[in-house]
Amino acid sequence: MDHGCDHDPLILTLMLDADTQAWLDALRRAHFPPERNLVPAHVTLFHALPGAELDSVLAAISEECRGAAPIEARIGPPRFLGRGVALAVAAPAVEALRGRLAARWREWLSPQDRQGWRPHATVQNKVTADRARALQAELTASLPVRAGRAEGLLLWRYRGGPWEPQGTFAFAG
Repeated sequence: MDHGCDHDPLILTLMLDADTQAWLDALRRAHFPPERNLVPAHVTLFHALPGAELDSVLAAISEECRGAAPIEARIGPPRFLGRGVALAVAAPAVEALRGRLAARWREWLSPQDRQGWRPHATVQNKVTADRARALQAELTASLPVRAGRAEGLLLWRYRGGPWEPQGTFAFAG
């Protein structure tokens, strides 16, 4: 199949260590409306890269990940999103990597991907503001900031519902 002519957008997310991923997925299952929970918990670096540029995107990601070592990340505190709650994700080395990719892909970036990047993992969305505020308060009281690790990048193709995996790129350094 020739992926080069496929125009559905590409999404780039962080690959987290297995324990952190399982923990975030469990939080998402517990608090996300089930009919809207179509993808695993994720930290999005880019929401809509051009699908027709798959080969160039793959080459850039491979190049960035080849020399990178796993990156320590801080997960939390909870952040109110208006109609949901996310856990903030702090990892300066990931921010630097994203900045390099953003500069490389500048002409392709959507308005959403051009604005300031505030890394997070959404654990609740599409609920009332009251429900979201209640969960933020509950998680703030019960969840300490947690250490995790970014172990690579995951590339997906958006197909209108569940995402289709396009590549796994471990930080091999």
